[in-house]
Amino acid sequence: MIAVLSQKGGTGKTTLVRTLTDVLRRADLRVLPVDLDPQANLSDYFDVDPDAHPTIGEVLSGRAPARQAIHKEMIPANLGLAEAELVLSGKMGRELTLKRAIHEARRDFDLILIDCPPALGLLTVNALVAATAALVSAEGEYFSLQGVEQVLEVMQLARENLNEGLEWLGVVMNITDLRTNHAREALKSLHESFDDRVFETVIRRSIRYPESAERGVSILDYSPELGKDYLALADELLAKLGEEDEGRERLGALRGELVA
Repeated sequence: MIAVLSQKGGTGKTTLVRTLTDVLRRADLRVLPVDLDPQANLSDYFDVDPDAHPTIGEVLSGRAPARQAIHKEMIPANLGLAEAELVLSGKMGRELTLKRAIHEARRDFDLILIDCPPALGLLTVNALVAATAALVSAEGEYFSLQGVEQVLEVMQLARENLNEGLEWLGVVMNITDLRTNHAREALKSLHESFDDRVFETVIRRSIRYPESAERGVSILDYSPELGKDYLALADELLAKLGEEDEGRERLGALRGELVA
């Protein structure tokens, strides 16, 4: 289970979760994305009915099991999740709620990707306690280093107090235009601070991402050239997770199809 985080909005985090889900599923992995953001952008990406019930809010409040909250192969959210977070804040063991609630569903999937809210609050802490690993999305600008450091502080607190096995997979430079000096300096700064924790793959900035989302079409089909970024990222991710070569071989075959 991987918690995907950013210190603030606008880093392409939700697109990252949506597209990695698509790529890994095409490599025959069973992937369950979970929308843990009250803004529910990931749920919109998957075209889940806004009135779908139950959602992750009901799962966290104990009113429904996680397996019943799966709609269109993901667990969606809605604005009611903000209310569920308030209810959680008054409970004992509130940081463990998601871990307990999603335990049974974990057996049905090879990988669960949690799209965390762009704030380092209780929902994000729940994700970090439930997850086995964390992935940070950062945009190509000067303050990205500061944002990553803030996320790492919260991760360290979660590791020290509630989830000592939490692994940091690294940081992905997202929606980045490396043709600009600013973005290149930001990437250099991340490498200087975090070395091999920075993914080699950089997700390029492009108007085609919002265009593909608006049309409900995967970036792999809408713009295969951009889709290759995510194939490379997925390959790096599987390598860091220690996955067997079979999944990575399927990604290689998929890359060949995109090139063709």
